[in-house]
Amino acid sequence: MTLNGKTALVTGSTSGIGLGMAQAFARQGVHVVLNGYGDVDAAKAQVAAVAAAGVKIGYHDADMSKPAAIEALMAYAQADFGGVDILVNNAGIQHVAEVDQFPVERWDAIIAINLSSAFHTTRLALPGMKAKGWGRVINVASVHGLVASTAKSAYVAAKHGIVGLTKVAALETATTGVTVNAICPGWVLTPLVQKQVDARAQRDGLSNAEATRQLLAEKEPSGQFTTPEQLAELALFFCSPAADNVRGVAWAMDGGWTAQ
Repeated sequence: MTLNGKTALVTGSTSGIGLGMAQAFARQGVHVVLNGYGDVDAAKAQVAAVAAAGVKIGYHDADMSKPAAIEALMAYAQADFGGVDILVNNAGIQHVAEVDQFPVERWDAIIAINLSSAFHTTRLALPGMKAKGWGRVINVASVHGLVASTAKSAYVAAKHGIVGLTKVAALETATTGVTVNAICPGWVLTPLVQKQVDARAQRDGLSNAEATRQLLAEKEPSGQFTTPEQLAELALFFCSPAADNVRGVAWAMDGGWTAQ
């Protein structure tokens, strides 16, 4: 696999899954554009620590809920990196509440960041990818893009939407050198999921370890978290020649969650 010298833009990449993706690409000699609201200096240092020689690491603080900010992010990638060869749409937020109690502003924010942002980055990245004759769009969806859970209406709606967007974009690029696919993780121990573990522990008076065990036992037969590193290896596979004809899939990496 020769990815050396290509450029990857990974949204929401200052921690968690996105950071793991950025590190994996940098190891392969891919220039990386980071984005997110975490500790930027720490994220840059972690990517630089594993990067192959000559890898350039950039950052843009685009608010992924705002189309104009996303346009500025893509313009930055074009101006400083010559465009985006690999686009990983990973930015996401969460809020948990039942539908009739769900705050409208949280619904709007989740749809904007978890779904609409991927539309905006993709529509802006595809022309350059088509012109080069090669490109990869990798949407980090979720097991909740395939099945539902209670109290997560906005997140489930957004992730189902990402899977649908993936399929349409894959069909529209089917005769080109551009592929569009989605990854659907189950539980991954990111800061977002850790908040859910902490909330459960506090609510039910449990230890963190027991809250974690119960969380996994409810949905994931393996009883194990998927790791950002495992997800990143799948992303690298999508970028390999072996995946040239993998188009429009929603690939579950969920410990058996959707096999039930």
